[in-house]
Amino acid sequence: MFLLSNIFTDPERMDQLVSIAQTSLYPMIEGAIKYTIPLTLITFVLGLILAVLTALARLSSIKIFQIIARVYVSIIRGTPLLVQLFIIFYGLPNLGVTINPFISAIIGFSLNVGAYASEIIRAAILSIPKGQWEAGYSIGMTYTQALKRIILPQAARVSIPPLSNTFISLLKDTSLASLILVTELFRKAQEIAAKNYEFLLLYMEAAALYWILCTILSFIQGSLEDRLNRYVAK
Repeated sequence: MFLLSNIFTDPERMDQLVSIAQTSLYPMIEGAIKYTIPLTLITFVLGLILAVLTALARLSSIKIFQIIARVYVSIIRGTPLLVQLFIIFYGLPNLGVTINPFISAIIGFSLNVGAYASEIIRAAILSIPKGQWEAGYSIGMTYTQALKRIILPQAARVSIPPLSNTFISLLKDTSLASLILVTELFRKAQEIAAKNYEFLLLYMEAAALYWILCTILSFIQGSLEDRLNRYVAK
């Protein structure tokens, strides 16, 4: 077992831990490159598309669209993400529907992101003054044209910070995919730890990799916000 007191008192123990950390680093990075990062990117894009459609449905004057969107958001926000993943991967086979682990993860995470991000986008759209709509109508734009050319571009700038936080949270949440057999970063750490029982060392190493990835994303978020703020009147 990994004992902190042994690190400095036992050189052989230190060498053993360093060796395990070095040999386990590549498999975890490989898991991040092959599964964690693609899973994050794919589900965020799909979730964002679903979020825009859901937000517009919530704001629609058509009652049935409003009801469907409300029920969808309520179900996703009212149930744990882990349970949703288990239903898709372990539950649906009881109905004769078997889905690949990676595809199951994409479906589960996309639905989750879509529900939460839809509220962000809806709030961003509602934050745009009504005068912007009226300005579009006054020059002959239709509802769709005003939405596309005036409202959504402004709403996008407003929603960037919270959506960036959602993206970072999604990256961390992909670790739950390990429970439905997706061999992403954390799953690799679990597999290696199961062989040598150095759970603390390997989980800390996995945590460090997640932290590095999130730090990079935070830097990109800050740069993007600074870039967008150039176009804001001060």
